[in-house]
Amino acid sequence: MQADDFGFGTQIRKSPYFDATVRWGAQGFSVYNHMYIPRDFGDPEMNFWTLVNDAILCDVAVERQVEITGPDAAKFTQMLTCRDLSKMSVGQCKYILITNADGGILNDPILLRLAENHFWISLADSDILLWAQGVAVNSGLDVTIREPDVSPLQLQGPKSGEIMQALFGSDIADLRYYWLREVELDGIPLIVSRTGWSSELGYEIYLRDGSKGDLLWETIMAAGMPFGLKPGHTSSIRRIEGGMLSYHADADMNTNPYELGLDRLVNLDMEAEFIGKSALRRIKEQGVSRNQVGLIIDGEPLKGPNTTFWAINLGGDAIGKVTSAVYSPRLERNIALAMVSAEHANIGMDVEVVTNSGPVRATIVERPFYDPKKQIAAA
Repeated sequence: MQADDFGFGTQIRKSPYFDATVRWGAQGFSVYNHMYIPRDFGDPEMNFWTLVNDAILCDVAVERQVEITGPDAAKFTQMLTCRDLSKMSVGQCKYILITNADGGILNDPILLRLAENHFWISLADSDILLWAQGVAVNSGLDVTIREPDVSPLQLQGPKSGEIMQALFGSDIADLRYYWLREVELDGIPLIVSRTGWSSELGYEIYLRDGSKGDLLWETIMAAGMPFGLKPGHTSSIRRIEGGMLSYHADADMNTNPYELGLDRLVNLDMEAEFIGKSALRRIKEQGVSRNQVGLIIDGEPLKGPNTTFWAINLGGDAIGKVTSAVYSPRLERNIALAMVSAEHANIGMDVEVVTNSGPVRATIVERPFYDPKKQIAAA
């Protein structure tokens, strides 16, 4: 495939790494935040094994940044999220939820604090730039909200630390989980963070000059070759094993944090006001009508992730839906994240899942399915 032959027109943006990913074997793309994201470098199972045994480099420039600056940046950023940011240090990252007035989740991004009044919201797939600019209009706060020229890569897998040291020197090994550092590589301005969407040891490398995308990609691949680095894509297998959310699949604006068991990200006791606070207080008091659970699905190995929501039945009645399902070659099982009615969210319960191939038995289990304490990523 020729890079210049591919596309739906100029309304879908190409990342600074697009040409490089095509050169390195990208065979298929999806659209995320109005941009192309490589989703196919051949065999997704091989991609998984490379991720968990060595390392992969992923173009995730689709994680667009919403930059918030100005004298009131910290106060405004707190307005957007139900997580208490009062103790967030400069140089720290946090996984946050952005909620609407009904307590629904609009995005589950990583927040980076670059300076006292300088934040980046590193987005999942929804238009938070527009939301934040709209919230700012009548807020009375002095903030500037824009999308900067920033394009992340993810370097993920057990060898990622050694590759980072080959690139940046041994000091980078001191970077702690969910912290960031401002660096340069051969004159290329970067932010690096110990974060990623893989549940493995990993880093995100935020390019701050889109014209250097090709150079950065090739430099990292060259440094990583001795360590078995391969170009790759975010692994559905590994992220479902790790119980990581995919926005629009496992959560949307009609999903609240309590349904997902993300109570730890909601701080109702803080003095600061945030959008959705009264709604979330009411939801907590009343309880939820459904819960996210894990499923082990019987039958032949799934050929790939589900592309529709599969119905979950019990005794002939619909009780929920499968949101993300895949076959894990490591666990040798079909695993899934699902949303079911609260009265049926019981570990060990057998249910029926209506897959594309017909109904099969499934069992409700704890999630995540692998490394529940995230010891791999945080090591």
